[in-house]
Amino acid sequence: MTQGIIGKKLGMSRIFGDDGKVAALTAIEAGPCTVTQVKTIAQDGYNAVQLGFSEAKRLKPSQQGQPKGIKDFRYLREFRLGNEETVEVGQKIDVSLFKSGDLVDITGVSKGKGFAGVVKRHHFAGGPKTHGQSDRHRAPGSIGASASPGRVFKGMRMAGHMGNKRVTACNLEVFEADPARNLLLVKGAVPGGRNGLLLIKKSGRGR
Repeated sequence: MTQGIIGKKLGMSRIFGDDGKVAALTAIEAGPCTVTQVKTIAQDGYNAVQLGFSEAKRLKPSQQGQPKGIKDFRYLREFRLGNEETVEVGQKIDVSLFKSGDLVDITGVSKGKGFAGVVKRHHFAGGPKTHGQSDRHRAPGSIGASASPGRVFKGMRMAGHMGNKRVTACNLEVFEADPARNLLLVKGAVPGGRNGLLLIKKSGRGR
């Protein structure tokens, strides 16, 4: 059986525990997913399973020639398989894969924040607020030497597009899994906005 499933973020809520403390919950529509392809070491060089999620309303030109079982889905994603795990094409994967108390890693695309400066994007402190400085309060400062090496190194933290990146939240605890409603409740926040696509995998890190 695969260790992951595709889902869609529905929103957030909260719950009060027996001790009276409040905990944030994220509601996820997890599955059902259909196995559309099984990859093996002999044929593809690695073991993986391709899952389809959400019915496709319109087909892209690149999807026209695909087999019927594959082009019926809007999203196709791969999950690695262990050497001893076995699945079959057409098999259904639902939220019963998880149970209360499991730890999961959830991957999504974070919310895009547009163009941002270094203070907001990288939490820089900014320049001095006194001694004649009037326009350096939110400036990045020096970004490199002039003579040597005479260029700006790759990866230098500067102003730019903030957010809209692939992010994984690790070791989130499953609060409840409801196969009847395809609903997964997870403690804490997950990347992305409402209706964002999520990949939910069993965590191998432990507590």
